[in-house]
This record gives sequence, structure tokens and C-alpha cells, in this order.
Amino acid sequence: MKRILYILVGLMLASVALSLSSCKGPKLKEADEAYDRGEYFDAANLYRKLYNYYNRKEDAWIRGELAFQLGMCHLKLNQGNRASAAFQNAIRYDYEDTTLLLRLAQAQQREGQYAAAINSYNKYLEIAPDSWEAKVGIRGCELAPKWKEEGSRYIVKAAPLFNSRRADFCPMFMDKNHEYLYFTSSRDKSTGELLSEITGTKKGDIYFSKKDEKGDYSRPELVEGGLNTEHDEGAAAFSPDGSTMYLSRAVRQDWPTIVEIYTSSRSEAKWSAPQRFEITADTLSSYSDPFVSPDGEWLYFASDMPGGQGGTDIWRINLKDKHGTLENLGPQINTKGNERFPNVRTDSLLYFSSDGHPGMGGLDLFVAKLQPREENDRVSMDRWVIENMGVPMNSSADDFGITFGEGESGFFSSNRGDARGYDNIFKFVKPDLQIWISGYVVDKDDEPVPNAVIRIVGDDGSNQKTAAKPDGSFRFDLQRGVKYAMLASAEGYLNARQEFESDSTEEDAEYNVDFILAAMFKTNIIENIFYDFDKAVLRDESKLALDSMVMLLKDHPNIVIEMASHTDRVGSAKYNQGLSQRRAQSVVDYLIANGIPRERLRPAGYGESRPKTVTKRIHNQYPQFEEGVTLTEEFIKTLSKEDQEAADQVNRRTEFEVIDTDFQY
Repeated sequence: MKRILYILVGLMLASVALSLSSCKGPKLKEADEAYDRGEYFDAANLYRKLYNYYNRKEDAWIRGELAFQLGMCHLKLNQGNRASAAFQNAIRYDYEDTTLLLRLAQAQQREGQYAAAINSYNKYLEIAPDSWEAKVGIRGCELAPKWKEEGSRYIVKAAPLFNSRRADFCPMFMDKNHEYLYFTSSRDKSTGELLSEITGTKKGDIYFSKKDEKGDYSRPELVEGGLNTEHDEGAAAFSPDGSTMYLSRAVRQDWPTIVEIYTSSRSEAKWSAPQRFEITADTLSSYSDPFVSPDGEWLYFASDMPGGQGGTDIWRINLKDKHGTLENLGPQINTKGNERFPNVRTDSLLYFSSDGHPGMGGLDLFVAKLQPREENDRVSMDRWVIENMGVPMNSSADDFGITFGEGESGFFSSNRGDARGYDNIFKFVKPDLQIWISGYVVDKDDEPVPNAVIRIVGDDGSNQKTAAKPDGSFRFDLQRGVKYAMLASAEGYLNARQEFESDSTEEDAEYNVDFILAAMFKTNIIENIFYDFDKAVLRDESKLALDSMVMLLKDHPNIVIEMASHTDRVGSAKYNQGLSQRRAQSVVDYLIANGIPRERLRPAGYGESRPKTVTKRIHNQYPQFEEGVTLTEEFIKTLSKEDQEAADQVNRRTEFEVIDTDFQY
């Protein structure tokens, strides 16, 4: 298409006296060559002048071509709104390029116009049904509104101290002390005299800012020494001790512009002139976005060298191996799109940016989590789970170049909200989850247990201990997704234990667990023990409560208990005593069947001879009975029929009491 266009333009220029051949305006070939060299700023200016030169009616065919090329320049310059408008003009002039709808969809996605972008992607799929770009784009547009609605716990704000009126990007801490923050900027103070043909601004230089004793950063300064040159200095990374810098540098000879990785050494706060770091002998591929693993063994970087998945891939090379073992991170991380700006926090945690995984638009920030291998796992390939970092870490613009400071905080780059497409530095923090477990330690009568101690042990190795307050309350901080074993104890009481697992949802939460301690040498009601009327056979729903009793006795192997059963006033005293004895024996038999020695259990039936005195717990269940009142037959006869039934129910109970604490097997 372009070749035909060049011929037609040549014929037209030859046929018109001295019009365009002598015109001082730019020529189409000159604009195309600038675009092919990646000089998008210069190319955009040339295309714009040509577009405005030609007549709307007579030259519609060439204006469509120029609008498309202008849109591509704006897309490359991260100017989604301008790109979208230019592509719409190309459609208006019936420009026939098969990728026009795809590029329009990408521009719309960059603007956050997700419904319009999906429509354009679908139209493109009608003519290119196998397009991975369209399919990934649609998936990203479908997920983006959900990510926006759900949000995340990250808090993101602009970092005005580091930002200028030009591009500021790729922040990186020099070492684990986080005292120095380095970044790249094309601000006016940068050293080069010539403007970048790509962006139209000064070429990038590396700056730094130092944290003072109060934790505040100083105004950015140019890095001293021979580091910054007339070339474009890009993303920088450091060896773990901060003595060696690895940086990208774009060097334009004639054509094309090649990006390579260089190294520089630090001495007396100055950096030496960079030396080229050779990764391969391939001089046609680009190597950029370096990052050194925390152990200093690997250099991670992005490259379009052969052998990748497509676009730019993330690779790594062993710095300690004299042969320089080179590895591609594989198809789970890398896609047919572009993966860039790796940041390795641990052996199993990798952050990077990509436009090949479903995202909100442009480059999105992702985290890859390496999954542990199962026993006897014969799969040789590592298994990663890839997650989009969501909103507000990502936007419809480019989001990239993340660096971490203390905990879940740090800086990254984004051109969100900048119509010029310039990158800015943003700071982020992910506040710790506020997860608690709280409750009360009380006795069987619902009274606070004095001086109770609660211990909680997590399967993450955590171990906490606290004393309950006078009202029996307690509270612990927890971690997300951890299993805990809890134990409450107090002098004069039997220990009680609970198990608990905090869920893994990303939100603050408070959980409630109460402990009910049984007093030593005092009767303790066992709730939820049921028999059929006038029978001593345990009903199935009683067994859950008795299983807890089994655990209590196993936790305290030296105690001997009396297991007592009581009836209500209905029936003769002799009959009720016999029924209660049989019921007590049924409970003891169940405990014996579940591993409790017979010698530790004393069944006792008291019939109706020991009416219950109303405790705080009973009063809470039956407010009509005052605390301290004994539910004798005489008292019950004074009540209404309904309250008589409730009082009889209270008197029908199963209790245990510790009678010895020195049992020996």
C-alpha cells in the first residue's frame, strides 16, 4: 500500500509545476523514514503538516493514510486521546488498512473507553478472527470495570518532589537501606544538547534523591561523574551492596537506535563512565530494563532477541557464572506482547509490566507468584500464578517500573492523566491488614474468669500470649490465611482450647471466639444433653457436647469427675432418682467408649433432690427467673403453666464436678 502511495505521490508531484517539489514543507518519505527509525515526535510533526497541507475533498485518500500514521505516532507516544481522534479521521476518509480497527481499539482502551474499545476489537475480529491482540484486549476491557469497582488496598499518590514538566520514570532504590532513590528524567536540566527525535524533549539522564534523618527526600540532583552523556540514559538497577549500577542506554548511530545495558561503579559518591555489558554477540537486538536479584546472582532484563515468545520478553543471565547462563522466563511470564521492567523481590515473587496479559490499557503492573512443587512432581517447568495488581496501581495508561521500600510501599511510573504522554513518578503503600480475634473468657455461669491467660499459636510460627481484662475480654492481632490453636487457662479452672483459621480475603476483619472454662470443685452444666421422654438412652444430638467432654478429659488426664444427672419434679422421688442414675451411667458409658478410663468417672443420679439455683447464664436465657432464686417445687407451683415448664426444663440437666486432681494410671 505504501509503495503504491509513494508512486502516486511522485507522479502527482511531477505533474504539478513546482508545487510540492519546490515546497519547503515536509515530504511523505521523510516522515515515513522518521517513523521507521522510531522518531515518533519528529514523524508526528511531519505527518501533521502533510495532513494539513492536502485538500480534504481532492486528497481524501492520502489524508486517510496520513491520519493513520499520525495516530500510530500518538499511540507510540502514549497519547491515547490524540491517537483515537487520528484513527477516527482515518476511518472517515475510508483508509483501508487491516489493522486500523485494532489500533483504534487500543487507543480507546488507553483512554478507558472500554465499551467502545470492545466494539472496535470485535469488528477487527471479523476480519482477523485469530488476532491474539484483539482477544487479550477484549478480556482486559471486560475485567477493567470489575477491577475499578473492586479496587484494592493500595493507596497511590503522585510524588511531586520527583516530577518535572517532562518525563520522570523508573524509580529504583540503590540498596536495602532505601536511603537513595534513583530515577530517569528528561527535564530541562539534563545534560544533552540535542532533543530526542522520539519524544521531542531532552534525552534522559539519571538523577537521585537522598533521604535525610527525618525521612524526607532531598530535591533531585544529576548523578555526578561520567554517567550521564548526550545519549538517552534509561532505567537503572543496582547490585545488592549498591556499588555497581546497571543501566539502559539508547545509542543512535545512523539507524536503528539500539538500547543496551551498561555498568558503572560507585566511588566516593560518584559514578564512573559506563562500560557496555555484553549479554550476547547479537548487535541488532535491544537489551533494557535491568534488575539484579536480591542475592546478586542474576541480572534480569527485557529484550526482543530471537528465542522469545514475541515482542520483548523478560530474560535473565547468571552474573556469577563465567559462561553467563542465559534463560528466558518462559511462556507463563512472557507472551506475544511486551513484558518489561522486572523486579524480583524473592525467589518466588516477581513483579513486571506487560501489555500481553489482560490489562486495563498499555502496560499494566503484574505480580507473578511461584507455586511450590508437590512431592514427586515430575513437571520440569516452574508454575507461576500471574495476577494483575488492580486499581489504583494500574490505569488505562502505562504503569511500570516498580520499586519497593519498607514493607508494601515504594514508587512506580505511570503516564496516567498526562495528555502529553509524559511519565510521572507515583508513590504507593499497601497498609497492613487489620485482622483481630477477640472474645471473652467466662465460666459456666457466664461470669468473667479472673486472671485468665490466653495463648495463641499460628502455623506461620507466631506465638502470642495475653491476659484477659477484668471483664474477661481479650484481643489479638492476626495474620491473613493462618491457622491458629488457642488455649485459655486460669487457676482453679480447667483449660479450654479452640482452633481457628483466618480467611484470606483482602479486607480488615474482626473475628469472635469465646472461652467457657469449667471451674474446679464446682458443678458445671453440660449443655445440649438430650434423652427421649422417660428414657435413659442418649439421643444423637447429645454426642457433639459429649465429644467436647471427651477432649476436656483427655486434655486433663489427672482429674476424676462426678457425672451427675438431675430430673424435674414430675414423678415420684424414687423413680426420678433411678432414672437420673441410669442417665448418668449412659453418659459415663459414652465417655468410656471413647477412651476415658472407667476409674476417672463417677456416675451419680440425684433425681429431683437438687433443684437448680438461677445463675447469671440461666437468667440471661430465662429473664423471668431472678438470679439467685432456687427452682424448688414450692416456687415452681407459684408460676404460670408456661414458666413452670421452663423451670422444669432448667432442673432437668447433666452436670460434672471435679472431685480429684491426682489420678494416676
